[in-house]
Amino acid sequence: MSTEPRPMAKDIEIQKLPFPAKQSDMLQQPDSDLSNYRAAGKLKGKVALITGGDSGIGRAVAIAFAMEGAQVAIVYNENDGDANETQRLVGAKGGQCQPIRADVRFSDQCRAAVKTTVDTFGRLDILVNNAAYQMAVEKFEDVSEDDIRRTVETNIFGYMFMAQAALAHLKSGSSIINTGSIIGLVGNPLLVPYCATKGAIHAFTKALALNLGKRNIRVNAVVPGPVWTPAIPATMPENEIENFGHEVALGRPGQPEELAPAYVLLASSDGSFMTGALVEVTGGKLSGS
Repeated sequence: MSTEPRPMAKDIEIQKLPFPAKQSDMLQQPDSDLSNYRAAGKLKGKVALITGGDSGIGRAVAIAFAMEGAQVAIVYNENDGDANETQRLVGAKGGQCQPIRADVRFSDQCRAAVKTTVDTFGRLDILVNNAAYQMAVEKFEDVSEDDIRRTVETNIFGYMFMAQAALAHLKSGSSIINTGSIIGLVGNPLLVPYCATKGAIHAFTKALALNLGKRNIRVNAVVPGPVWTPAIPATMPENEIENFGHEVALGRPGQPEELAPAYVLLASSDGSFMTGALVEVTGGKLSGS
């Protein structure tokens, strides 16, 4: 268990990486190994499918779920090395992890990912929609059509396609967890398309929760604040990477393992009366600020 304090915003190393960044290439590694987490068997016998599970928040969630007794499949797009490392880390905690390379922008690949998960583990109980795309651009008129399409197709189409594919297997008591963002509520001038899609994810979460309530399938969203993941050095300018997370009450970015317990809550019976909720884990960057 780590006893070191979390890096403050002033401690963040400035590093730019090509997109899509590999977590293994980051000089300042995110804390995503769950060394501070204490499990209680809350997901024993469950099977979870996590998109964007090769690094960052998705990796931390995969490890936390495995520690709680779940078998996990992770969907990733390009970084085989990071996906294999997540598989290794899950295995080191005594769990099973099935990496699945797929692009969530395409419904057939989403259906194939769900099929692989069910073929491998025999069932599906939890879907975590976490894969996302962003790219910082100073002037909105300079955002390319390709970037707009990629952002919307990854962040909205992908969530909807995965949910549709999963619903063929989810049963009463199952859970869908979407990853939103605080800037989907408060905005960010450099990430206009991304903010728009995150706002849409929040609305999608609430609407789908109403749609699936009678089937006792819960739908919630975790709403992170600034979190230190490979997306930051890959998509943000250096002046934003420097002092990253300074604006929140705690004065620092979150680490992926600090987000994972919220996903465990929403996936487990501890969250049995939670649906349509937007659970803010922001370090004090509030939706009303």
